[in-house]
Amino acid sequence: MKELFLGAHVSIAGGVSRAFERAAALDIQAIQIFTRNASRWQVPPLKDQERAAFATAWQAGPVRAVLAHDSYLINLAAAEGEVRSKSLAAFADELERCHALGIPALVMHPGAHLDAGEAVGLARVCEALRQVFAGAPDTVTVLLENTAGQGSYLGYRFEHLAAIMAGVPDGRFGVCFDTCHAFAAGYELTNSEGYRSVMTEFDRLIGCQRLQAFHLNDAKSTHGSRVDRHEHIGEGNIPLAVFRELLRDARFAGIPKILETAPGPDNTGHLQDLARLRSLAEES
Repeated sequence: MKELFLGAHVSIAGGVSRAFERAAALDIQAIQIFTRNASRWQVPPLKDQERAAFATAWQAGPVRAVLAHDSYLINLAAAEGEVRSKSLAAFADELERCHALGIPALVMHPGAHLDAGEAVGLARVCEALRQVFAGAPDTVTVLLENTAGQGSYLGYRFEHLAAIMAGVPDGRFGVCFDTCHAFAAGYELTNSEGYRSVMTEFDRLIGCQRLQAFHLNDAKSTHGSRVDRHEHIGEGNIPLAVFRELLRDARFAGIPKILETAPGPDNTGHLQDLARLRSLAEES
């Protein structure tokens, strides 16, 4: 089933190279990792031996694609001040770490405008990204992730992602499409026809050629709730037919499809989700 290109977000506890051991235990071809502690602003730099071990483990195993996800502390839509300064520095560091490890793509949430309004928030994100890209390595693509729109988070409309790309013409962008987030944001991932309609809308506003990754998450929250709560595949509110359509969509056969559900003890959660996705893909 390698053509499915399934993967999962895996831990880097014990060192970034340990991610590949965890991938092997799941029999997956793609992984997403944090390259640094996602809950701290200040982190130690990568050591040469860490980079070497990461490269060796990647080359030796079956993983074909590695993505990184930036820290959830980062908010490029913040106003001038401490949070924005720390966010800019941390995001620049994330790009440098990806470059050092040979990771070609960094997934990020656009940020929260914190009651400043969406137009102001999007302008701040564009300004921040223009600044970061000016000094960042050109080997890493930023994957804008659609969000559920909880609180004042930007990115819950495809138009937001399109506006960021248009506002940073020299940026290196792709999109990571999260199924739970799109469902919670109100996109009609409620049946097979709805999936096709949503992807038509995405293609019109952004272009399917921009899609470089999926997050395959079911939704514990209800449709249009704008509440971001992931659930195991088939145990939430997104019909299995939607996942079946996505898995069988030939346009996305070569794109990594990453689980962000709870791994569970001894990976029981991830193994269950992977088995269910493989089964859906095989259904006639």
